[in-house]
Amino acid sequence: MSGSKKILVVDDEVDILDLLKYNLEKEGYEVEVAETGMEAVNIAKGFVPDLILLDIMMPGQDGVETCRQLREFKELANSFIIFLTARVEEYSEVAAFDNGADDYLTKPIKPRALMSRINAIFRRSKKDVDQEDNVMAGDLHIDRQSYTVKRNEEEFSLPKKEFELLYFLAQHPGKVFSRDELLYNIWGTDVYVLARTVDVHVRKVREKIGEGYITTIKGVGYKFDAE
Repeated sequence: MSGSKKILVVDDEVDILDLLKYNLEKEGYEVEVAETGMEAVNIAKGFVPDLILLDIMMPGQDGVETCRQLREFKELANSFIIFLTARVEEYSEVAAFDNGADDYLTKPIKPRALMSRINAIFRRSKKDVDQEDNVMAGDLHIDRQSYTVKRNEEEFSLPKKEFELLYFLAQHPGKVFSRDELLYNIWGTDVYVLARTVDVHVRKVREKIGEGYITTIKGVGYKFDAE
């Protein structure tokens, strides 16, 4: 099922790296490992993983900063980033999603549950390929193949989940979606995230493309305004 999907595992604990590498390779994935954030960024440039398992608490450069740097590379726009951490504070989760994370798992990690989660993410990704590649929404050209958003000659760079949120809303202009509906359609049932994650992503999209596209319907949710 996994084919030749590539996964980068980043953690400063060698035992965790060995455990995850063993289980992932047993599933048929191609795996690289890194013990620091800087090493992860350097490896990712050449390896271009389909998915990155990233620890938050690491000496030197932490996982949140590493995630931010990884999301600066256009080649990694389609890569999934899952945080692995012992920290459970809400601000850590918000910071993770604010910098481009797709999922957030707390330690200790159960290999079988993690494999199930990863397989589910790739299954969902495969279904997404069958969707329409391009959406013209107002003056925005949203291209799912290249994960680019353009307005005239201006191009915007959005992390994967921000792009998917905009893409989904733009496919249904004028229709209001609750936060739960957006969580289901963008993150799916296999990922546990807070409803406020949607708010964080909407805010980040607005910061990049402007305020005039996604409208907040108080007490309900969000909609895309084609005008």
